[in-house]
Amino acid sequence: MADPIPLPTFGGGRRDWTECKFDPIQPRDTNQMEGRRTEAQTFGTPYWVARYVAKPLLRTEYGVMDAFMMQAGDDGETFLAYDAFRPRPIAHDTGRPLSGTRATGGAFNGQANLQAIANSRTIVVSGLPAGFVLSPGDYVEVRKSALVRSLHRIMAAATSDAGGVVTLSIKYGLDTGIFHVADTVHFEKPSCTMQIDPGSYDGTKSWASRSPSFTATEVFFS
Repeated sequence: MADPIPLPTFGGGRRDWTECKFDPIQPRDTNQMEGRRTEAQTFGTPYWVARYVAKPLLRTEYGVMDAFMMQAGDDGETFLAYDAFRPRPIAHDTGRPLSGTRATGGAFNGQANLQAIANSRTIVVSGLPAGFVLSPGDYVEVRKSALVRSLHRIMAAATSDAGGVVTLSIKYGLDTGIFHVADTVHFEKPSCTMQIDPGSYDGTKSWASRSPSFTATEVFFS
């Protein structure tokens, strides 16, 4: 069995999942002090959490979902989690995978190059089509290997220049101790590795309700 495994699809495209909650968590403590003073401290590494609710499934599709549930964490495996409501940059989301031609030549399928890291929250990406539009809230994935991925939200609008190069403001910051200029950048279903939270899967089967749901949490590899 491959690890990580893809999120299941059921032939409905962007409507495979009727609900998707996809949010980052920054661990932090906040203490209320005397005199209206507040002290806060952030710590640890930010991570992503998700909640998925599938469309009403046919019985054969339910089998796919049940199998996925048992393959996405029970024995330490992971799956590729992404925001099902924003699987690619919104300006280019036609409901089909990204395609086109790189500004420097060659086919474009959503993969680009990490050209430079100005700092942990500012990266330079090359290998894009000219005029490739990125909007606040779009996602970008930096990938070292199949299991080592870093997922970020784009904070400010940006458009690639005539050479297919763009500078992106991202949050949370890229771990520059793990990810380097040689790594690839992805805009087609940008993902992180997650495991289904134990006990969160609700696979109730009835004629009135056939929409399984689960929550999941990012896990890190390096």
